[in-house]
Amino acid sequence: PLWLILDDNFYYRSMRYEVYQLARKYSLSFCQLFLECPLECCLQRNRLRSHPLPDQTIHLMARKIEMPDLEKNAWEQNSCILRSFDCTSEDNEQIISLLATALENPVKQNEENTEQKEADRAICAANAVHQADQTCRRIISQTMKDAKDKNVLPHEMKGLAEELNKLKTEFLEDLRQGSNLKNQTCLQNQYSDPATSVISLFQHEAANIVNKYI
Repeated sequence: PLWLILDDNFYYRSMRYEVYQLARKYSLSFCQLFLECPLECCLQRNRLRSHPLPDQTIHLMARKIEMPDLEKNAWEQNSCILRSFDCTSEDNEQIISLLATALENPVKQNEENTEQKEADRAICAANAVHQADQTCRRIISQTMKDAKDKNVLPHEMKGLAEELNKLKTEFLEDLRQGSNLKNQTCLQNQYSDPATSVISLFQHEAANIVNKYI
């Protein structure tokens, strides 16, 4: 058989689901091998690399990465989670079994269920968050430039940046959860797209923050 091995972090489940969708489209087999590793072990291994990444990058990845959820997601049933810091000979047997099971059970083209529809919605939500994140970053960058042009003091610039980034984090979490006060306000906004509503509200509240410094 021909195997296509995608060796990557795929830290969001939605990234892996896109690969699953390709397998379903062409009636191919699909499986996931997830290597679980404690943060401290990741940091230690990274420092031994010839070109290590900054520690904060490893910390960020550890916070973002989403393990396969075999109970919740039917499409992740062909998954194996291995402890990469404590490998044993039995792991090889698990991998062989995983590959064999996947080969025997290719994804059906017409397979439709609640879990897959939820995963489709998750991808849309992830894209909305990504879009909002990029736009909010641009707003913050332009806001900081405007503040500097208006001679805001350096120590105040630092405080302004911290407030704006904290605000961005809160708004993006609001968008992910979709169930709190800010999102209820968004529903009353003139925009029907949640990401656009969040961006509009973020821009308004960012302006209020800036006014304290100018």
